[in-house]
Amino acid sequence: MQENTNRTIIQYFEWYVSGHHVLWNKCVAQAPRLAEFGITDVWLPPAYKAGFNEDNVGYAVYDMYDLGEFNQKGSVKTKYGSRIEYQNAIKSFHKVGIRVFADIVLNHRVGADAFEEVKAVCVQKQNRLNVISAPHTISAPTAFNFSGRENKYSSFKWNHTHFTGVDWDNYQKGTGHIYLFDGKSWAYDVSVENGNFDFLLGANVDMNNLEVRRELEAWGKWYLDFTGIDGFRMDAVKHISAGFMKDWLSRMRAYKGEAIPAIGEYWHGDVNELERYLETVDYSLCLFDVPLHFNIRDMSYANGNYDMRHLFNNTLLQRRPNNSVTFIDNHDSQPGQSLESFVNVWMKQVVYALILLHKDGIPCIFYGDLYGIPCTRNIPIPRLRTLVRVRHDFAYGQQHDYIDDPNVIGWTREGDEAHKNSGIAVLLSDKYDGKKRMYIGKRFAGMCFKDCMRKVREDVIVGEDGTAEFFVQGFSAAVWVTEEAYEYLVINED
Repeated sequence: MQENTNRTIIQYFEWYVSGHHVLWNKCVAQAPRLAEFGITDVWLPPAYKAGFNEDNVGYAVYDMYDLGEFNQKGSVKTKYGSRIEYQNAIKSFHKVGIRVFADIVLNHRVGADAFEEVKAVCVQKQNRLNVISAPHTISAPTAFNFSGRENKYSSFKWNHTHFTGVDWDNYQKGTGHIYLFDGKSWAYDVSVENGNFDFLLGANVDMNNLEVRRELEAWGKWYLDFTGIDGFRMDAVKHISAGFMKDWLSRMRAYKGEAIPAIGEYWHGDVNELERYLETVDYSLCLFDVPLHFNIRDMSYANGNYDMRHLFNNTLLQRRPNNSVTFIDNHDSQPGQSLESFVNVWMKQVVYALILLHKDGIPCIFYGDLYGIPCTRNIPIPRLRTLVRVRHDFAYGQQHDYIDDPNVIGWTREGDEAHKNSGIAVLLSDKYDGKKRMYIGKRFAGMCFKDCMRKVREDVIVGEDGTAEFFVQGFSAAVWVTEEAYEYLVINED
């Protein structure tokens, strides 16, 4: 891969992806195809044993050293396959030049092997700083012994001293309360939602505990060496001490002697909140651009009444483009999930053109949009592979923006010498047919451009001044490329 090649990430799973231990093997089979049409990075789901149900997506973490190798929690394999199959998947991606991001879940543990008596207080769910009971003894799920692993890779055992609280008292047989352990406190440098959003679920890991910090550092180093992954997708960072996160990433990078890339999931629609977090962690990772996702979602349901000139307003793409990972949907926003905010399907091709062909941000496409989501009858997005290929091969050079109309926006990229036939023009419409005269570069004077989305059939010839009038049909995207690039795309069309 060329050093200056545009990067595109794929989230290679969705919440309901097949649970028959087949995903890692699918990765092996599909890796060459993903690389062929322009994927450069893959984000894989949590690979460790979950606390319950072998079909668990992986965020209910039980044992982070069990990657589908030990008979624990009713199975050897995880939902996605075995430890060997996981390692083979990573090797298959590396063989074709694709970097692998591992989903790292540090905040909680689920499925304890035994209960411990712990003195605790109840706190209000809507304000975790508000104590609503006197201290009393509960039976907490906090003893993690991992007997099925028999100390392989690590002899560390978790107990109640390693956690700050839980959401289960076995004496009461219920999860109606959040319990803060006596003598403990929530991390202060987390989201202030619900007063303090340190606690998310299960047994909440105490990042201030020295034994915990040492164990998570040891695990991270083991994981890097054992799997060979290239980067981290950090889950639920708004629930984790920002100071711990900054330190942990620094230690992992020092250990490997390289700038390991990291992407954090901070689910919040206020860009100011995301900027505050980035400043706190010294911009040591990128964040998913949740504000842009919400702007796109709102536009997709506005029936053409959204002012597209404001689409980038108050987003990371606008404020901190070097820290923005753009996306349309993911496993949390898809139908049926607690954070459901699924973008209207008719607009998905339009907005994928937006995030894939804009010069700023690193785009992440969703498994469910590439392959479909059978259980909710969502079909694959047409020509998504073509858009990724255009990004990889042709979306280069200086960008000229034409964000000047409520319903039709566009931009051009002038191309560069390093990428043959590069240079594109993009027009997006959320309502009307439209056209814009846009500058694409004098080197294209007299050349023919075609719409590779194949919505507009007429060709466009660039004038001597480097401008041309480009067209788009209503409710669609038009992506104009050179005639040579168009022929290449047609030959390789899916």
